[in-house]
Amino acid sequence: MHLTAKELEALMPDATQLNSDEPEMETSLHYAQLALLVNCLEWWWRDREDFFIGANLTIYFSRQQLKNRDFRGPDFFLVKNTQKYPRRSWVVWEEDGRYPDVIIELLSDETKNTDKGLKKDLYQNRFRTAEYFWFSPSDLEFAGFRLAGEQYQAIEPNANGQLWSESLELFLGVHNNQLRYFQPNGEIVPTPAEAALSAQQIAERLAEQLRSLGIDPEL
Repeated sequence: MHLTAKELEALMPDATQLNSDEPEMETSLHYAQLALLVNCLEWWWRDREDFFIGANLTIYFSRQQLKNRDFRGPDFFLVKNTQKYPRRSWVVWEEDGRYPDVIIELLSDETKNTDKGLKKDLYQNRFRTAEYFWFSPSDLEFAGFRLAGEQYQAIEPNANGQLWSESLELFLGVHNNQLRYFQPNGEIVPTPAEAALSAQQIAERLAEQLRSLGIDPEL
């Protein structure tokens, strides 16, 4: 008896329901840094619906991995050209075989050797992730790599010590002891709160200019 593709699909478990299996982040510095990376990019791309950001979320990339319980989850990852909706985890075979375009690991004493060794090799050789960055919220160590052929090559910093991400079309750099995004013109990508404050300040300046011209901005 031959089953149709639809019947075969009905017999397969729904891997989209797999929950993430990532440990808690190490410190409040790590939590704050991760939230900053997510919130700034979500705000910067607020008009787009073609990406997914994973924050401390497991990536399931093979059924053998499930059997071995060999789970790997970057602290931050971005997948472009996909649908933007909440997921419990990123299941590669349920996402048309898509792997992250950008990965950022936040180093700690417990994870730095794995992040610089085992995970870097995995992202390079299995995931083929175009760009990989790491940053330590505690000692501010920062580095980035881009796939060139089969191997990661270090991304050269600009004069400000920032690293260009081709996938993000933004620079990444350290500002006030935090990893931030910077526009090609050098301006920082604001947080939603920073953007709201800037808009308020602009409005107040405009109102003051109108008053100086004898115009009541309230009318």
